[in-house]
Amino acid sequence: MTIRVIIVDDQAMVRAGFAALLSAQSDIDVVGEASDGRQGVEIGRSTHPDVVLMDVRMPEMDGLEATRQLLDPPVGVVHRPKVLMLTTFDVDDYVYEALRAGASGFLLKDAPPADLISAVRIVAAGEALLAPSVTRRLIADFAKQRRSGPHRNPDVRLRTLTARETEVLELVARGCSNAEIADSLVLAEQTVKSHIGRLLAKLDCRDRAQAVVFAYESGLVTPGDR
Repeated sequence: MTIRVIIVDDQAMVRAGFAALLSAQSDIDVVGEASDGRQGVEIGRSTHPDVVLMDVRMPEMDGLEATRQLLDPPVGVVHRPKVLMLTTFDVDDYVYEALRAGASGFLLKDAPPADLISAVRIVAAGEALLAPSVTRRLIADFAKQRRSGPHRNPDVRLRTLTARETEVLELVARGCSNAEIADSLVLAEQTVKSHIGRLLAKLDCRDRAQAVVFAYESGLVTPGDR
């Protein structure tokens, strides 16, 4: 099945480069481009993409607000694409907020072309959480900032998970893929997918990215855990 993608970035050269790279793939179709977040929301609602490549900092409307609007649409709009945030910074507060708004992951703009192509495919498949080396550090830093204030009690939603679901969530939070989780817990990959689906439903998380943020914020996983 072809992955429908739109590119939202205020730099024309960036849009052109990404579009050329992605359009050259037989399984990816770039169906629209936008130069700011407001236009990105409009095009997203009219073209129904599977994945939105969303710049963080743009005029008119930034990527954070555009992500919120795409993932929390008005009554009558049912389509919710996966959003992949693009940033030029290793650490960017907007990225944290984008994850909380429901973005499926993020990628540095200077990542190798193969990483961008892989990221689009992974996000489209629901795997989320991209560029693991950067992701782990950013989420760990985010958790430190969130937990530096008053003590946070474990979220009561954790109690709804089975022991196995909790194990799976811990591994998801450490950036493991379904295949890696299956190997670690000696399970079939399909079984892992089933566990992830159930824990996402119980935690009311849209996808794996939100589940990882939840795991850190609830105290299930702490920065530095292996």
